[in-house]
Amino acid sequence: MVREWDPRTASSAEIASLLDTLNAVLAVDLPQDPQWREDSLREYLAEVMPGERRISWIAQAEPTGPGDPGAVLGQVHVLLLGDIGVLEVLVHPSARRTGLGRDLVLRAARRVYQEGFRSIGVEVVGDTPAVGFYESLGFTREYVETRSVLDLATVDWTELAGMATGIGAGYHLEFFPGGPPDDLIEAYARAKAEVRDVDDGELRPSSYDPQRLRDSLDTLHRRGMKPYIVLARHEQSGEVAGLTEVVVPAQHPTRADQYDTIVAQDHRGYGIDRAIKARMLLELRSAEPALAEVQTWNAQANEAMLKVNAELGYRPDRDWCEYSVDIAELVHRIDSPR
Repeated sequence: MVREWDPRTASSAEIASLLDTLNAVLAVDLPQDPQWREDSLREYLAEVMPGERRISWIAQAEPTGPGDPGAVLGQVHVLLLGDIGVLEVLVHPSARRTGLGRDLVLRAARRVYQEGFRSIGVEVVGDTPAVGFYESLGFTREYVETRSVLDLATVDWTELAGMATGIGAGYHLEFFPGGPPDDLIEAYARAKAEVRDVDDGELRPSSYDPQRLRDSLDTLHRRGMKPYIVLARHEQSGEVAGLTEVVVPAQHPTRADQYDTIVAQDHRGYGIDRAIKARMLLELRSAEPALAEVQTWNAQANEAMLKVNAELGYRPDRDWCEYSVDIAELVHRIDSPR
């Protein structure tokens, strides 16, 4: 049975069953990734940025008896933002190759088409069955990043401390758990806006407007995701010369997610990128003692950041790809007799 589903009003049993399915998928497709926890999972699934909407469906097995709602075998949600719908599909390994995945995609695609959107995108992890699944539906690869993972147990902390101080004269670093203070939001947003034309993919947009940045930080907190910020300040002008962001999710607190790392054009060449990332790792060691790993994503053409990450000890893990498809063509393809 497939039905539209709202995580805000879902039963605790449904949330727990969905978590079981998510972890079963991880165990098969990404066995080195940490298992997720139920902490703030409902909020993670429900909370969105202002102006965005998320629509979800779940597929449940037949109940086995009174009081059993039926195990969650699959889930799909689509996030409507800007001019694109962003899809995410989860199918329990035991229910794969039954047509359930196609059914879930069709449900979401029809709704997005009815909402007036023309295209739908999805993030696809390389070397998983999802690659063949989406390509069989006509999705086209648009963008590729490399995910790299840093095992904190392998870090030489003395060497890292040296990297954190290896910054040119006239700059100093500042650490802000929870996000930058409000009096720095505009300068922070300006630094991010300077690189807004760089091709960083479309499905994980950054926040360059001061109010959208405030909204983004608020949404992260409501989803149970704690942001940490390190800034490089230019002492003479007070400008934000560089920044790096890491988020520790309550849902998998042993592995943090690297968000943006940016160095303003006029301040490049002073070792800021490596210093701010090294300082972040040193701060996280104290602030998040349970943290074991940090994962980051970089465009394959971004050789400078890939070099910095390698110096810090990150190791390439696998490709992370963005795919997209015309919605009308997708609906026609799935609906057509096979």
